Amino acid sequence: MTKRPSPISATVDFDAEGVQHGFLKLPISNDESAWGAVMIPVTVIKHGEGPTALLTGGNHGDEYEGITALQKLSSSLAAEDIQGRVIIVPMMNTPAAQAGRRTSPMDGGNLNRSFPGDPDGSVTEKIADYFTRTLVPLSDVVLDLHSGGRTLDILPFAASHVLEDPDQQRRALAGAKAFGAPYAMMMFELDAEALFDTAVERQGKIFVATELGGGGTSTPQSLAITERGIRNFLVHFGLVEGTLEAPEAPQVYLDMPDASCYVQSEHTGLLELTVALGEGVARGQVIARVYDMTRSGAAPVEYRAGRDGVLAARRFPANVNMGDTIAVIAEVVESLGGTPDQRSP
Repeated sequence: MTKRPSPISATVDFDAEGVQHGFLKLPISNDESAWGAVMIPVTVIKHGEGPTALLTGGNHGDEYEGITALQKLSSSLAAEDIQGRVIIVPMMNTPAAQAGRRTSPMDGGNLNRSFPGDPDGSVTEKIADYFTRTLVPLSDVVLDLHSGGRTLDILPFAASHVLEDPDQQRRALAGAKAFGAPYAMMMFELDAEALFDTAVERQGKIFVATELGGGGTSTPQSLAITERGIRNFLVHFGLVEGTLEAPEAPQVYLDMPDASCYVQSEHTGLLELTVALGEGVARGQVIARVYDMTRSGAAPVEYRAGRDGVLAARRFPANVNMGDTIAVIAEVVESLGGTPDQRSP
């Protein structure tokens, strides 16, 4: 069945030369505004012929590294600085970002679990649909900036995925490496079907994702990595002239072959992590303990590493519930790439 046109309209002309700042306007009607609109800020910068890069942040509203870096870029990047077109959306899920939440306060929607979206769905599904059917088709390369938000802290890395098209996979992996974060990763997603990543990759576009810290804040260090990475991304894909700026130390390659990299709690209680972020772990090593908060004198439940590697991500709050991811262990590898049957079991 053919979907109706998106209800979202843009106040910018994506084909016009120069710099434009405007909004993606989604009509709404609620108790606060009978004839209102969700106003999603967007900046379009176009100069001559060249590729189109879509730069997005705020897919989750409590991940501030990308939001802040793209807000800064939107006010500083000039048309003469680029060759081609750059579309900047600092806060994809603007209602969530304004509320400081991972999900939208308007409908509880997690934008990065709502793709490809629906023009007749919830507010979040309508936003996902607009990106899927309007912005992604305009783009050649997409950079989606994430971090751990309020509940996770994550090593700073750029990532790509194993794809059916080897050339698409090669180009995406090259973009992830060129981003220049301290780590580059071949990432395994627990359930990729409704991710923005998948919606972009299925259109044959080049997609690079990042995780750049967390804890519901940003730091001078995490912002420096993010801003350097955005510029490197634009240089690598030919939109900006210049040379790539490498991280201070040699880049470390990480691989997440399968779901066993994720350690999820089977208990509710107080979390004690025994390994620091970025620290090496050995298979069978105790990496966390969960204490029963309903009584004293009870021995904690121990969680052990299921593989050798490094602690790539950790739960940030000490309170933990059943099902929460408390740790992610990634393997340190000498190179990245390959098909699923060529990777570690």
